[in-house]
Amino acid sequence: MASMVNEQGIPLRALGKTGENVTIIGVGGYHIGKDNEQLGTHIIRAAIDQGVTFMDNAWCYNEGRSEIIMGKALRDGYRDKAFLMTKNHGRDAKTFVAQLDQSLTRLQTDHIDLIQFHEMIHDGTPAMVYAEGALEQALLAKEQGKIRYIGFTGHRWPHLFQQMLDGGFQWDTLQHPVNLLDAQFRTFSRDILPKADAMGLGIIGMKSLAAGNLLKLGVTPQQAIRYSLSQPVDVLVTGIDSMEILAQNIAIAKSFEPMSPDEQDSLLSRVAEVAADGKMEEYKTGSGGNNADPYRIH
Repeated sequence: MASMVNEQGIPLRALGKTGENVTIIGVGGYHIGKDNEQLGTHIIRAAIDQGVTFMDNAWCYNEGRSEIIMGKALRDGYRDKAFLMTKNHGRDAKTFVAQLDQSLTRLQTDHIDLIQFHEMIHDGTPAMVYAEGALEQALLAKEQGKIRYIGFTGHRWPHLFQQMLDGGFQWDTLQHPVNLLDAQFRTFSRDILPKADAMGLGIIGMKSLAAGNLLKLGVTPQQAIRYSLSQPVDVLVTGIDSMEILAQNIAIAKSFEPMSPDEQDSLLSRVAEVAADGKMEEYKTGSGGNNADPYRIH
């Protein structure tokens, strides 16, 4: 749990064994590209000005708009104040290199702090990442100074995360859902998070509001985010699409105190019935579930 606080009052946690300290909340890249560029730029710079250091993104978000907007926002000295992460769909060497080069161009930087192999959500994808040259290219890019750390993400199947962990590569980080619903269906929080924590991986939580569905169940943003931050995550990526949400999330982070086991159990019990079948976690159960990986080059 957080034992450090930065100058702006936001708690910091160590990102696994990387030696990096990051703020306990980060700015999610997807929402940044949904609206106008001016708003996205304003949110990113305001977040950094107020002490948020962790910036999330992905090559695929909003057909590249999210990376482009973030690249513009990180001009004028802001890049040096941020820990920049983006995600790559490369399952083979060619795709990985092409997307990494495009991300570097869009983000207007000579290096990305953390690259994560994105969407380990299809059977066979972990085997492709290990066998088709993408990992070798990631290591080469690290040697060249283009990236600093390497991880992976997903939001559907914990067993695919286990395959990534069992493959023999020394991952720096992973990213998966950590919320009240995840705790009760295809649970990363119980099946993967303790193992990753014991291995010393940097753990990046996401979907603390379960795509907004927890709010429909009467759980407040403060309760949902506080629950997620009370788990052994190093940083929680939060979707921010307005200055009001930015202010809300920063306030939650600054006032954070770990939720007691009794408080957690009470909230888990409140949502247990609706969480049981996964229907409120569409990112796990919706279309495109466990079929062939669409990002493989044929």
